[in-house]
Amino acid sequence: MQKNETLSVIIPSFNEQDNIQRTFHTIRKILSKGHIPFEIIFVDDGSKDDTFNKIKELSAQNQEVKGISFSRNFGKESAIFAGLESACGACCVIMDCDLQHPPDVLPEMYRLWQEGYEVVEGIKTSRGRENPAHTLFARLFYRLISNATGFDMSKASDFKLLDRKAVDALLSMPERAPFFRALSSWIGFCSISLPFEVQERTYGSSKWSFGSLTKYAIRNITSFSGIPMQFVTLMGWLMLFASLALGIQSLYKYFSGTALEGFTTVILLQLIIGSVLMISLGIIGHYISRIYDEIKARPRYLVARKCGF
Repeated sequence: MQKNETLSVIIPSFNEQDNIQRTFHTIRKILSKGHIPFEIIFVDDGSKDDTFNKIKELSAQNQEVKGISFSRNFGKESAIFAGLESACGACCVIMDCDLQHPPDVLPEMYRLWQEGYEVVEGIKTSRGRENPAHTLFARLFYRLISNATGFDMSKASDFKLLDRKAVDALLSMPERAPFFRALSSWIGFCSISLPFEVQERTYGSSKWSFGSLTKYAIRNITSFSGIPMQFVTLMGWLMLFASLALGIQSLYKYFSGTALEGFTTVILLQLIIGSVLMISLGIIGHYISRIYDEIKARPRYLVARKCGF
């Protein structure tokens, strides 16, 4: 029996109608030149433009192309897992539709997999041209998630190749809100890093706004780690020490016969304690809402249409 050595290329796509054709032909040219058997799975994440029709056209003309279309926008993580669940290859690679993840790296990733590596991590050597505020926010996010996971994720990306064993390990996890970038490092297996330069988009613009990135960061940090909950404990200890210091000062002034300032101190304490309590309740409430989402056990995504399967 011939060994399965097919490479499944999974491409989450959201409003990428201008990139579908170009992305497919670029990847096909590179993989065909390297004599690498492949399939390409485009996952349309509830696009509002003509993305899925472009995918259907390609699928009708090329047997290597498969398409999945969600009933609405469920997010990139859901698109990645939908692609992994539908992939038939012995290994899978996830990459962006805008080709900011360079397809030229794919043959090297595949070669490393053939050598026995089960996870080939694409590591950014630079972030490309980016808004300074975006860069600062990204660094803060990755510092937090690196502390939460115990892995250095400052240069991590979704661009990585996974052996079938690693894919099956990810798919066995029942959580409703998986963080692919962190989970693919957490599962372990025989791994190697491969540096790449982030490419500039030829068509379209980034779909990530500052607000969506903030939601993405909060969602993934809280889905993967309980560290934000420790903020509540930390602030509790800080307030305890502050209370002890203030208590000692108050007792000293009482016994020395010096009157306390009173009103200003009380107001400041109320503001500080009130702020800490509200922030703490917000963090706890967010985790409770995440637990509620997990208990409901709704599917990660809903598929409206498929093609090529």
